Formats: sequence, C-alpha cells, structure tokens
Amino acid sequence: MMAHTMLHEYAFEMATSAIRFGSGATREVGADLVDLGLKKILVFTDPNLRHLPPVITTLTSLDANGIEYSIFNRVKVEPSDESMQEAIRFASSREYQGIVAVGGGSTIDTAKAANLYACYPADFLDYVNQPIGKGKPVPGPVKPLIAIPTTAGTGSETTGVAIFDYKPLRAKTGIAHRRLKPTLGIVDPENTRTLPPQVAAASGLDVLCHAIESFTAIPYLDRPRPDRPILRPSYQGSNPISDIWSSEALRLTAKYIRRAFADSGDDEARASMILASSYAGVGFGNAGVHLPHGMSYPVAGLVRSFRAPGYETVDHAMVPHGISVILNAPAVFRFTAQACPDRHLRAAELLGANITNAKAPDAGRILSDTLTLLMQDLRMPNGLKALGYGTEDIPALVEGTLPQHRVTKLSPRPANADDLAELFTQALTAF
Repeated sequence: MMAHTMLHEYAFEMATSAIRFGSGATREVGADLVDLGLKKILVFTDPNLRHLPPVITTLTSLDANGIEYSIFNRVKVEPSDESMQEAIRFASSREYQGIVAVGGGSTIDTAKAANLYACYPADFLDYVNQPIGKGKPVPGPVKPLIAIPTTAGTGSETTGVAIFDYKPLRAKTGIAHRRLKPTLGIVDPENTRTLPPQVAAASGLDVLCHAIESFTAIPYLDRPRPDRPILRPSYQGSNPISDIWSSEALRLTAKYIRRAFADSGDDEARASMILASSYAGVGFGNAGVHLPHGMSYPVAGLVRSFRAPGYETVDHAMVPHGISVILNAPAVFRFTAQACPDRHLRAAELLGANITNAKAPDAGRILSDTLTLLMQDLRMPNGLKALGYGTEDIPALVEGTLPQHRVTKLSPRPANADDLAELFTQALTAF
C-alpha cells in the first residue's frame, strides 16, 4: 500500500486593506463614506474612547458630510465570545450600509465579527477557527468597514483576523478570512497621543512579536497545498513579500519604541510606531504568527486577578495582549532558533544586536537576550509569575495552547505538549 504523499504549496497570496497614513487623516472619513455611496453606517468604539478626540473627530466628520449613524460603544477591551455576540446582535438589528471602527484591535476585531454575522447569519462557532469552531469560509463579500486604529499594536486595520476570548474553554481563538479585512485603514498618528506609556509599550511589543514571528514562520512552500484557492489560509507562512514588511516593522520598532514609551509628546516616535504596526500587520496578516501568540491565548484566558498598569479603566482582570505574547517570546525563540538560525540572527540584528562573528548555535540566545533587555527597559512584568501563574498552572496553559493549530503549526520547529510545558516553565521568570 502506497504511503500518502503531501502535495506541497506552490503559491502565496497577498491580501491587505487599503491604507491611508497621515496626521489628521481621520477628518476625511466622512468624505470617504460619501465617495463610497454609504449614507447609513454603524460606528463601533469602546466606552473609554467615546468622548475622546479620535471619536469626536470621526463623528464631526460624519455630521459634516450628512452621514446617518448609530453608535455601539460597548466594545470590551480583549473581547470575549459574549461581547462579540452582543455586538453581532446590535448590527443584526439595524439597517446599515457600512461600519466605521474607531479604537484598538479589540474594537476593529469586534466590528469585523459583527459585520460578518449580520451579513451571513450562522451559529457563532461556524466561522470560528478549527478545532474550537467549524472554520467555515466567509460565504461572500461583507459590507465596507473603515478601521481607524488608536493604538500602535495589533495592525488589525490591515488584516482579516478577529480574535476573542472563548469563555467556555477559557482560551483565545478567532475568525480568519481575507474577506473580513477592512476596506480602508486610516492610520492617523494623532489618534495615539492619548495612549498611556504602559499601553504604548505593551502594544508596541505586540508589533515586535508580529514581525519576528512572521519572519521566522515556516516557509510557505512547506505547507500543504489547498484543494481550492479559496481554502488557502490567511496565514500562509513566511514569504518574500511579508518578509519585507516584517523586516521594516522591526527596524522602526527598534528605533522608536523606547521613545514612544518615554514621551507621549514625541510625535515622530508615536507616528513611527503606528506605521510599524501597519507594516507588521501586512506581514503577519499574510505570513502568520506562531508559538508566542499561540501560547499567549491561554495566558490571557486563564488570568485570575492581574491588572496591568496603564489599563486602570478596564473593570476586569486582564492581561494585555502584547504582554501575554512578549513574556513567552524569549523562551520560544531560544527553542525555534535551531530551525532557521539565520532568520533569528537577522531579527536580532534589526533590533540592534551586534551579530558580528555570531554562530548559528548562538542565534536563540542573542535574540532572546535582545528581547529581554527591551522588556526591562519598557518595565514589563518579570515573567508569568508576575501575572499570578505558577508551576501548577502549566498543564492548563499547555492544554489551552494545543488547540491553536492556526498559529502553532506555523512554528519553524514543531512543539509537542512536553515542549510547551518546558517553554512555559522557562517563561515563568523573564529576566
């Protein structure tokens, strides 16, 4: 009996939103809607932003252009299946022609999900990634979505990915499809001026991880070939185009993240970080992320009482996404470096490390040490212990990571349950 031979992928596909970058560009959103022929829209934001300049500027532009709108301002920071379904009910109960999402990744992701289910009603788990959901592809085009990010982190304005905390399993998962990407992302540096330093640091470290993970992900040619083009996943593995965006995101992050953290009035640094976020979004939105993100989902989902500085307006225990990712990263890159040491060394070099005379076996240590130094400078928690986790929690953390096939299978070095347990053990203390 002949052994089954996997047909390898031979193509990759680039998909991203149209992006407009510039200070003050938010003021153009009303004109954009008129040009798109949209007169009745939904505005998504969170309660903390509702009366701050990014939303006020947006609504002023809508009013000036005669746009009729309804506001959903109950987006939850780090959304859950419950908060997503509340947003879906809101969108499904109203007639609308498009959506404007003003906020961080939580707001933009919530708007993507609400738009999808309002356009194509289904059981909530139908479109959710396997194995937690059924992973059904989006049936057709959704209504236009204009995303206006107010954080420099998720890059959600560029991607077709919506992430949330699935409460029944206490783990994060998501929905991913090219058709969910926004029609336009308005990347306006003015909208990040109100970010507290700790939020700027955490979201900036998410940019960094997006870039390193997409740059070091399994090459797209090593993935299985889909039966039909529509089944080609959004996360396809590292590829020549994503590499360019990820590399530039790393260069910008290395140059500006410390400045953005130290001085909220440093307009050049804040502008460069939100630009880096979009660059990294294009990179990981097509190449994907891997173990640091896969491991971050249970870290966020199993949190008991941790409250991060800078997030005082959040009324529940929460690990900010950038923190949940970066705390796993040094251990992961020590583990994965042997699979592609040249890429790990290049990432370290882009972050400022001196790799002169560095050898392949040194790659993981050099990149890990570079990240650890940056984490200390940005006053990150000293490992998972600082979030309230201990060795007794490692089995649950591993169990929450194993279903994250969409990202874990992109790791350049496969990790089984024992490997994950060791990585979480190392991540308990960061430095």
